[in-house]
Amino acid sequence: MSEDPNGLGDGHVTDGPGPTEWATAPVGVGPHPRPWPAGDRYDPELLAAGDRRNVVDRYRYWRREAIVADLDGRRHPLEVAIENFAYDANIGTVVRTANAFAVHEVHIVGRRRWNRRGAMVTDRYQHLRHHADVGLLLATAAARGLTVVAVDNLPGAVPIETTPLPRSCLLLFGGESAGLSEAARAGAAVTVSIAQFGSTRSINAGVAAGIAMHAWIRQHADLSRAW
Repeated sequence: MSEDPNGLGDGHVTDGPGPTEWATAPVGVGPHPRPWPAGDRYDPELLAAGDRRNVVDRYRYWRREAIVADLDGRRHPLEVAIENFAYDANIGTVVRTANAFAVHEVHIVGRRRWNRRGAMVTDRYQHLRHHADVGLLLATAAARGLTVVAVDNLPGAVPIETTPLPRSCLLLFGGESAGLSEAARAGAAVTVSIAQFGSTRSINAGVAAGIAMHAWIRQHADLSRAW
């Protein structure tokens, strides 16, 4: 399985949304009128050809490295970990949502290679780290002073809707069918669940991760800094 299934490499103009998001009209802007803005953050190729990437207006015509550097000054003390996700689309969803909420880093426990199409190119701007097993993940969290909060609908879990989340936090999610491993459950300071009211026993793992990340955002983020 290719790390870059679309064959996009590190090109500039093709760094944008997937086919489903191009249904009506291309996003972005065309070539920048002369005179061009000065500064190392700007990419001459993008200034000349236009910037069709799926980025906020602040980052139009910026080099990828400059965008990442700017984001590093905006990231939250929130990290996210996914353990043995079976579906690449769900991994991509988590990465894309983490990017939207300026999560500091996404940790992937288990297989290193996954089809990144679902991330919609946001993996280029989001810090990712792979761990062979959950023990290495927990050691990393301890070294960084992160409180591990497991998210699963297990007996004894407390509602995320009414639970204060630590500011320096690692939200840990398990696989779609098996959920969290015993080692992950044992390593968590607390396990929270998401309230459900329908017939299904669980919700999509990518959706659950987005709900949990936003719960942290509501409690800790400075909303005046949102785009």
